[in-house]
Amino acid sequence: MVEKKKTFQITVNIVMILLGIFCLIPFILLISSSITDETALINNGYRIFPLKFSLAAYKYLLADSTGIIRGYGITLFVTVIGTTLNVLLTSFLAYPLSRKDLPKRNIIAFFVFFTMLFNGGLVPSYIMWTTVFHIKNTIFALIVPNLLMNAFFVMMMRTYFITNIPDEIIEAARIDGAGEGKILFSVVFPMSLPMLATLGMMAGLIYWNDWTNGLYYLTKPKLFSIQNILNRMLQDAQFLTSNMSMTSNMAASAASIPTTGIKMAVAVLGALPIMLIYPFFQKYFIKGITVGAVKG
Repeated sequence: MVEKKKTFQITVNIVMILLGIFCLIPFILLISSSITDETALINNGYRIFPLKFSLAAYKYLLADSTGIIRGYGITLFVTVIGTTLNVLLTSFLAYPLSRKDLPKRNIIAFFVFFTMLFNGGLVPSYIMWTTVFHIKNTIFALIVPNLLMNAFFVMMMRTYFITNIPDEIIEAARIDGAGEGKILFSVVFPMSLPMLATLGMMAGLIYWNDWTNGLYYLTKPKLFSIQNILNRMLQDAQFLTSNMSMTSNMAASAASIPTTGIKMAVAVLGALPIMLIYPFFQKYFIKGITVGAVKG
């Protein structure tokens, strides 16, 4: 029996190592391609190790270092503020929905769930945000629309509260004189750290990678996030290389732009900060997903 368990454990470890390698290879190819010479990349394809080393793609993207730094600053600010508000608002709605004594809680839960299936569409949303709330060309355009609260997050958080916060603990807190706000912040939140970390990680990823809000609601370059800046640089490079009606000098300059390498470098610059932060949240992320979603 011991030998069988040992053999099974070794097999599982080998399988997990192989899966880890398979997951890691695309990122290695991404980074390798971003530092490979454009001609070598086109002629020889993607390789684990660059055939001809070149930082031309990064030089092109970092030519306007001030704009890149400002974009990172805006993205960091939006991610921190947006994630914090997302977690708080989600918890404020999910906690009452998890209490059996909330009047009409099933009706409220239905309206929350309904938004997961249907929405008003892009045009009505754009009209509402720009003409009613006037967030166009403001920092709120990167925080509020579509991202401030997510129905899926609410239902996931509600499931966690129901399955992991015993009613007896909440009743004991009420007997001791604690109000709902005191119970939420002093009892529920400390017992929900894995789920809060999971929700924060998921919301943070969405905010960090978001570029559609900037595309729809921003025309001022000074408010662009890093994703919008990198996306615009990529579009500019593609336009220059595809536009044939140029002078010979302009055409020669455009031909030297490493379009393929820029695509890879854009992905690296956009994803690298999250890749560096994720290992610190991985433990809570996995635990929160498992307990909050599977048990539901």
